[in-house]
Amino acid sequence: MSTHYYYTQLNKQEQAAYYALLQGLNSLAPSFMVPRLEGDALFKIHFLLRLDHPEVFWSAGIKYKYYDNSSSVEVVPEYLFDKKKIQEHQKAMNSRVEKVARPAMSLKEEEKLKYIHDFICENVYYDKLKKQYSHEIIGPMGQGVGVCEGIAKSVKILCDALNIWCTIAISEANPEKGIKYRHAWNVLKINGKYYHLDATFDNSLGKGRDKVAAEELRYDYFMLSDKQVFRDHEPVIWRVPECSDGEAFYYKAKKVSFTKLEDIRKRSAQAVKKGKTLTFHWRGDYLTRERLVEILGIIEEEAKAKDKHARVSVNVRQAVIRAVFGDMMPAEQLIEEEANEGEMI
Repeated sequence: MSTHYYYTQLNKQEQAAYYALLQGLNSLAPSFMVPRLEGDALFKIHFLLRLDHPEVFWSAGIKYKYYDNSSSVEVVPEYLFDKKKIQEHQKAMNSRVEKVARPAMSLKEEEKLKYIHDFICENVYYDKLKKQYSHEIIGPMGQGVGVCEGIAKSVKILCDALNIWCTIAISEANPEKGIKYRHAWNVLKINGKYYHLDATFDNSLGKGRDKVAAEELRYDYFMLSDKQVFRDHEPVIWRVPECSDGEAFYYKAKKVSFTKLEDIRKRSAQAVKKGKTLTFHWRGDYLTRERLVEILGIIEEEAKAKDKHARVSVNVRQAVIRAVFGDMMPAEQLIEEEANEGEMI
């Protein structure tokens, strides 16, 4: 199932230009004609086309030429590689996607999605240098590095291979909040309902500061509703389907979304006894500073009962708390985490 969501959001003239662009890029032509549109419209369509078609990873940008009294525009594409290299990379990417997707073919939809999420979080690292190929699938799928755009495109191409409806959401920068760049993540349809998935943000939390915590993947941004995801994501630039269901959130589905303090105490005692990391979601009330201190106290009490100490980290925006237990008193007992690209190593 290859989802061409943004194509369906365009008018007929824009769709004609989209189709002509796609044909020209797939043919690797040095230039080609498309229906006449203004430059800004062409740039937008080129960008949206590559969200719908992450397999077109070689198209870095376009230039264009207008001709008097012509109903068409000549597009001159900018390719990341020469034609022979593109064909080599195409063959390698097709093989890579098929190989990664193959073990999940027989899984249920939600299991397929978790498989894709886990593949990204286990195999992709953030590219601090932000190389151009890291914005495309060739970065995460081929080199094991990427930025949010490349990661979201990799999630989509794997969803396409596994017949999961998927598109890519793009939010605007917000310099006033310190958000310098646009951000990309995915919207998916699972069991007939739409959800947000931000593998980049989960990856930034999962590759933690200590080896014990890093062994456990994070699902703070796995199958979220609009209400949940926009607690720490900016509004989208282009409309995506409404995600209204908050019941499939990973921690809630796994029954580690607590409303009572005694549940935290019980699970903390179990985790200390078994030597496990405890990650849970709090939804009893607002996660205020006072409530967080109270939760920290409960976790530390249960740790001390087994001659251990707790190091607690919290994603305040999503109210997800993680406790790691050890023999030594940590330098910092409480660390506030903020999921973003900059935290990724």
